[in-house]
Amino acid sequence: YLEPAPGQASLNLLKMAREGLLMELRVAIDKARKQNAPVRREGLSIKQDGRMAQVTLQVIPMSGPARERNYLVLFERVPRSRGPGAPGRGVPRPVAHPRRHIENLRHELTATKEFLQSIIEEREAANQELQAANEELLSGNEELQSTNEELETAEEEVQSVNEELTTVNEELQHRNTELFQLNNDLNNLLAGVNIPIIMLSSDARIRRFTPTAAKVLNLIPADLGRPIGDIRPGLDPPDLEQVCKHVVDTGTGVELEVRDRDGRWHSLRVQPYTTTDNQIDGALMTLEDIDALKLRFEQVSAAREHAETIANSVPLPLVLLDADLRVTWASRSFHETFQLTPEETIGHFVYEMGNGRWSLPALRRALTEVLEKNVGFHEFEVEDDDARVEAKTMLLNARPMQGAQKVGRMILLAVDDITTRKQAARQLPL
Repeated sequence: YLEPAPGQASLNLLKMAREGLLMELRVAIDKARKQNAPVRREGLSIKQDGRMAQVTLQVIPMSGPARERNYLVLFERVPRSRGPGAPGRGVPRPVAHPRRHIENLRHELTATKEFLQSIIEEREAANQELQAANEELLSGNEELQSTNEELETAEEEVQSVNEELTTVNEELQHRNTELFQLNNDLNNLLAGVNIPIIMLSSDARIRRFTPTAAKVLNLIPADLGRPIGDIRPGLDPPDLEQVCKHVVDTGTGVELEVRDRDGRWHSLRVQPYTTTDNQIDGALMTLEDIDALKLRFEQVSAAREHAETIANSVPLPLVLLDADLRVTWASRSFHETFQLTPEETIGHFVYEMGNGRWSLPALRRALTEVLEKNVGFHEFEVEDDDARVEAKTMLLNARPMQGAQKVGRMILLAVDDITTRKQAARQLPL
């Protein structure tokens, strides 16, 4: 009843049906599908083993496990009846029952018409499906065309973005090159600077340090990232971690004088580490060896105290003026002679002393010339009739002194009280 179809292997029943069964099988299956009832076709003739055979076909609708529609197709062969007086093989046999034969032909014709009608209906349904598919294809084509236009636009945008990314990549490469160069410059600068420098983060962790700092504070490369409080730098207190936190919290620098284990003095400066947007992101710690400066300062202080002691031992009043003619120092004999306290003299103009009794234009000119020409003057006579003491007559002697920055920026003024000599000269007979 079935035979393999030529061409590609297939299990389609209609493709595997033998000659004479295709039309009846298609009509029966279609009728069973429409009526949902068994269909039986009898008296079907097929060619089998070189001769015609009678077959009864039955199609029974069935439901599968998932309630899908299935069909059971049964083939039943009808045995041929042959009487004893039948003609032998190869001799044509007349039609025994013409009316039955005509009925079979009509039945076949009706089946053929039904088959053709089903084919026409299937063709119309297929045409409608094809038309709907064509419309869907047209709609899909329009969508594809629109999508293609969008893709072209997106491609242009992607190309533009790619160009921008290329530009950004070039800028990043340029910046990376600059950062690499700046990093090299910074490393060489820190290596060349003979100053202990430590950069700390906002949580007081070591970020970077110079080789000099490694020697002075006993640092090693493994200390990077460690809190400064965990390091023993070999310096006297204060607590470096607390100092750094104070600088970061307040935003103000701190300067301290500390000593190392060898007794040398250092100036410790801790400044806020500020970014380009003026944000505090840590602290910058520097150390400066001031042991020699400290020694010289002590020597200068001792020499100053020694000089003041000598000057205070001299009975002649002495006054030291700066470039603005303000009193920066006065000897003890000056305060005792004119009965002025240090608060009334130190920081005041010389012409303000004695309630302005020394505010003489000639004295001002003389003192200004000392500063400008770097030449002193001698025996400038001044009379002071301050109410606190008796009237005095004084001779002023000025000498320029070398200040800290320029020659002649200070004046040493000596005051000689000649009141007694003046009085004695008046009492002498002419």
